[in-house]
Amino acid sequence: MIFSIRLKLSLMMFLEFFIWGAWFVTLGTFLGKNLAASGTQIGAAFSTQSLGAIIAPFIIGLIADRYFNAEKILGILHLIGAFLMFQMYNSTDFGSFYPYVLGYMIMYMPTLALVNSVSFNQMKDPEKEFSTIRVWGTIGWIVAGLLISFLFHWDSAEGISEGFLRNTFMMASIASLVLGLFSFFLPKTPPKVSKDEKVKLSDIVGLDALKLLKDKNFLVFFISSILICIPLAFYYQNANPFLSDSGMANPTGKMTIGQVSEVLFMLLLPVFFKRFGFKRTILVGMLAWVIRYVFFAFGNADELSFMLLLGIALHGICYDFFFVSGQIYTNSKAGEKFKSAAQGLITLATYGVGMLIGFYVAGLITDAYKLSDTTHDWQTIWLIPAAIAGVVTILFLVFFKNEKENKPIEVFKEPTILGS
Repeated sequence: MIFSIRLKLSLMMFLEFFIWGAWFVTLGTFLGKNLAASGTQIGAAFSTQSLGAIIAPFIIGLIADRYFNAEKILGILHLIGAFLMFQMYNSTDFGSFYPYVLGYMIMYMPTLALVNSVSFNQMKDPEKEFSTIRVWGTIGWIVAGLLISFLFHWDSAEGISEGFLRNTFMMASIASLVLGLFSFFLPKTPPKVSKDEKVKLSDIVGLDALKLLKDKNFLVFFISSILICIPLAFYYQNANPFLSDSGMANPTGKMTIGQVSEVLFMLLLPVFFKRFGFKRTILVGMLAWVIRYVFFAFGNADELSFMLLLGIALHGICYDFFFVSGQIYTNSKAGEKFKSAAQGLITLATYGVGMLIGFYVAGLITDAYKLSDTTHDWQTIWLIPAAIAGVVTILFLVFFKNEKENKPIEVFKEPTILGS
C-alpha cells in the first residue's frame, strides 16, 4: 500500500472513532447533570446505539453494497451526522435531545462498516495490514478523552456544573463535518453487488447462520454473548457518571486507560488463545467483568482509587477476551460459506438485541437505586452486573464443552465493526 493511501485511511479511522469517543463516553454524565434525565431516559439514549446497529445492515445491504461508492455514502452520512450533532448541542431538554441522538446513531452505525470496506478495498493482505490502520481509530478515541479532561476540563466538577459537557457535541460535530468532506477524497470503493441482484433478508441480517445454533456449544456461546451484554451496557452507561460522582479528577481522560489496555491485550490474545484455548480465554474475559464491577463497588477516589483505575484497565481483558475471541470462534465454526452471515448474526445479537436489553436493565437499576437528585447507591448498582456476569460465567463453564480447533485462528480476518 502506498504511503498516501495509508495516510488517508489512518486519518479516516482516527476521525471515525474520535467522533464517537468525543461525546459517547460522557453522554450519561451530561444527560443526568445537565438535562436532568432519569436513568431510564439515559438508558433510552444509549439504546440508540443498538437501534442503529439493527438498522445498519439494511442501509449497507440495500444501499451501500448496491448503488453508490462506499466513500461517498460515508461522506453523506457524516455530513448529516454533523448537523444532527449540532442540534444535540443546542438541545435544552431530553425530549428535544432524543430524536436527534436517535437519528444520529442511525446515520453513524453504518459508517463503522463503511470505513472497513474502504480500508479492505485497498489491502492486498488484510490480515497483516488492517490492524495497523484500525489502531488509529483507538488512538482517535483516546485523544478525544484526553482533550475533554486534560485540555478543556469539560468533565471537571466546575465544568459539569457550568454545562461545558455540551461542548463535546460541538467538537464531534466539527470532526464529523471534517470527515464528511474528507471522505469524498478517499480511494474509490465501488459497490460490491449488482443493483439488479435480488436482495434476501437472510443475507442482510445473517439468518443463514441460524443453523449454527444446532451445535450445542455454539448455542451456549450465542446465549452467553447476549447475556454478557447486560454488564457491558452498565459500563457504557454508568462508568463516567459514577467516576464523576466519586470525585475522581479527569474521569474521561482516565477512562482512556481502557482503550490502551484494549490495544495491549489485543496483541496478547492470539498467544493466550493458542495456549489455553477458546473456553479458558472466554472464561477469563467473563471473570474480568465480575472483578471489574467488584472493584467499582468497593473502590473510591481516595485511598482506594487504585481499585477504580484497575477496573478501568480491565477493559482490554473484558472486551478482547470475550468479544474479539468470540468473533474468532464464530469465524472458525461458520466455515467459508456462512462466515459473513455468522459475523452479521453475532453482531446483531450482541450490539443489537443484547445491548438493547442491557441499556434498558441498566436504566431501571440506576433509577431504582437513586438516593437523591445528585446521589446513587453506586455499590449496589455495580454489584448487580457483577452478579449477572458471575451467573453467565458459571453457566458457560458448566454447559460449554471443550473442543479441538479444526482450523487456523484468523484474528483480523473478520474484525469487529464496533468501537471500544
